[in-house]
Amino acid sequence: MANATKATIDRREAEHFGKLAADWWNPKGSSAMLHRLNPARLAYIREAVDAHFDGDGMSFTPLAGKTAVDVGCGAGLLTEPLARLGAKATGVDAAPENIGAARAHAAASGLDIDYVAGGIEELAGRSFDLVVSMEVIEHVSDPAAFVAGLAGVLAPGGLMILSTPNRTLLSRLAMITLGEGSGAIPKGTHRWDQFLTPEELTALLEGAGLRVTDRRGLSFSPARGFVTSVNEALDYLVTVVRA
Repeated sequence: MANATKATIDRREAEHFGKLAADWWNPKGSSAMLHRLNPARLAYIREAVDAHFDGDGMSFTPLAGKTAVDVGCGAGLLTEPLARLGAKATGVDAAPENIGAARAHAAASGLDIDYVAGGIEELAGRSFDLVVSMEVIEHVSDPAAFVAGLAGVLAPGGLMILSTPNRTLLSRLAMITLGEGSGAIPKGTHRWDQFLTPEELTALLEGAGLRVTDRRGLSFSPARGFVTSVNEALDYLVTVVRA
């Protein structure tokens, strides 16, 4: 099954994130930025899920009866909330160390999540109602093959949600010069030349037979922290369906 599609794992990236596994769930540790991003990302996911699957916005488990996969899940920071929203959740990550940490944390939390070590290729032949991949595509070796893999596991009538940094001077300053320079983000996490503009990502998605139905910026507010907005200069999210 692993050979069904072109491999997309960048081994250097996988090793980098694998070294952070033990500290992933520490909100003040090396993954602190992801903890700060999570509320805005989850709010966007919830809004998109309710709109796509005709939810009323009131249910505690809007994903009940649905399957969901978190591609590039790390140690499960986003996968666990998907499970709590009712989904039969799967997480896949290129770093085995992350999968080990994810399994241990899920077990301690009483959550039944299927964690898979490897790339999107490991999921060939499976399909999911919800496919999410947050801050991942900028770390893969072949973005087009990665998007094709995501498209391949999206069930008919399903929903996909992605996020990634935009390739702008602001993202370079904020994430690399300041973020990595200050230690707020582990050094070596980002390569600016691998960031995708919204237009580039849209072209990749359309090439895989997908259609973007919503795009929202993810920006930082001194008063509120990370929020969704019209400002896409730092980071952005997209909602995607089959064309």
